[in-house]
Amino acid sequence: MVTIMGKTSRNEYYQSIRERYKKSDKHRKKYILNEFCKICGYNRKYAIRLLNNNGSENQERQKRPGRRKKYYKQRVIEFILQTWLSTHHLCSKRLKAAIKDWLPFYTTAKGISLTGEDLKLIETVSSRTIDRILKPYRKKYKTYGMATTKPGSILKEFIPIKTKQWDETKPGFLEADTVAHCGGSIAGDFIFTVNMVDIATNWTIQRAVWCKGQKGVKEAIISMENTLPFKILGFDTDNGSEFLNWNLISYFKNKKVKFSRSRPYEKNDNAHIEGKNWTVVRRYLGYERFDTMETLNLLNELYKSDWYKYLNYFLPSVKLKSKDRVGSKIVKIHDEARTPLERLLESSVIKNEVKLKLRKEKERMNPYLLSDEINRRTEKIKQLAKYSKSGMNQRSLSDEVKNIVNQMKNVAVKK
Repeated sequence: MVTIMGKTSRNEYYQSIRERYKKSDKHRKKYILNEFCKICGYNRKYAIRLLNNNGSENQERQKRPGRRKKYYKQRVIEFILQTWLSTHHLCSKRLKAAIKDWLPFYTTAKGISLTGEDLKLIETVSSRTIDRILKPYRKKYKTYGMATTKPGSILKEFIPIKTKQWDETKPGFLEADTVAHCGGSIAGDFIFTVNMVDIATNWTIQRAVWCKGQKGVKEAIISMENTLPFKILGFDTDNGSEFLNWNLISYFKNKKVKFSRSRPYEKNDNAHIEGKNWTVVRRYLGYERFDTMETLNLLNELYKSDWYKYLNYFLPSVKLKSKDRVGSKIVKIHDEARTPLERLLESSVIKNEVKLKLRKEKERMNPYLLSDEINRRTEKIKQLAKYSKSGMNQRSLSDEVKNIVNQMKNVAVKK
């Protein structure tokens, strides 16, 4: 029985016989080659190529077949990485679609010049190549939130159920939901984000409210309605009491807006907005607890300015075109990644004056600067949340100490 040597021993043995093999005649080479294959366990053709090579065994192994990696240039990798970070970790297909809008502003924002060859490579890079470039930099964080939906069962009979919102192709049919910034505990008062998305264009808009009361949610919806570049034609939500109330029913009825709801406990009925709760809110703000009025004001200032334009003007998204069952598999087909603004400009419903205004607004913006400003503001909000949390922990500790002291006093009195 032949024992195969380890990697280090094989390399040492290879170095010792390589020169002897090259200087030997054909008859002698045969015996050296047989011995080399037997001891090292190599394929004969591989052993011949290895012994004829001028380098080491490790150098032989490092050679890979295939064409040269032309996209692995420092400036190209740096551009893809910087843009990926500025877009808050978009997937490769969405990042590929975003390049055309972000590339013209890269040199101005980052101060890094690109050659003509670099520009050509960046414009022709594929989504799979982007995945390979970003693989060493990707880090996945799995976090889980809490459900804070309180059912509004009394008014369900007045609001019809609708389950096929994805058939809408006209801007104005919205899905809405609330995102709780409770930090893992639903005790006490804290901030909610009212999140809305247009089904036809993926246009999103947000507002922050205190404790998701009926009045506050209604005011947030009116504020968002006045900001949207199109009229609200349909409004679909889950069965939460913040939406299923007489305030909203009467408001939408007077405006002749179709008000519908999803089936109870069927989360996929609101798939459009559920996905945006993560990609639009959680990815940027995380799961911290926001429970101060200062944070509420900072959030609304952010939602009404850079945040709104950054998400809708510069971040492409994909839409589901069809979903079919083939045997035991579900086959989904998506359209090409495009920004909500591009989808909106294609709509014949939107007036030309509105389209012209949106185009001019986009021309005045630099997406990298918008991203930096959003990062600065969200970091300030998170720091404020941590400060509030540490203060709350100190208050809780003080209360606990007081309780212990009072218990000791009560025991002493009893004695």
